[in-house]
Amino acid sequence: MTKTSALRASALLGLLAVALGAFGAHGLKDTLNQHGMLPVWEKAVFYHFVHTVVLFVLPQRRVFCTGPWSALFAGTLLFSGSLYLLAVTHLKWLGWFTPLGGLCFLVGWVWLALSARKLVE
Repeated sequence: MTKTSALRASALLGLLAVALGAFGAHGLKDTLNQHGMLPVWEKAVFYHFVHTVVLFVLPQRRVFCTGPWSALFAGTLLFSGSLYLLAVTHLKWLGWFTPLGGLCFLVGWVWLALSARKLVE
């Protein structure tokens, strides 16, 4: 993974976060509310946005740690992606992917903490 490809992927994730946030707030709001899934959608958007910002910043460091970046990227896809799909399809089995995404987030943050010295040297 190059810095350029990581930045491009991060920018696309940011675009997707804005689009899905707006779509949920405007296009799907009534449907999501009707099924009690608006909080699920909003949780997906929140975690999507927060981790996208981190994904965008990491490749801009002098040393680019691809391991934490990859773990956080996978976490965003699994965690937020499974919640988005769960909110619109109501397929409960999709909820099995959400904790895997959360685990990827945890791994990414711990890995980032362990890489801190390399990031500031």
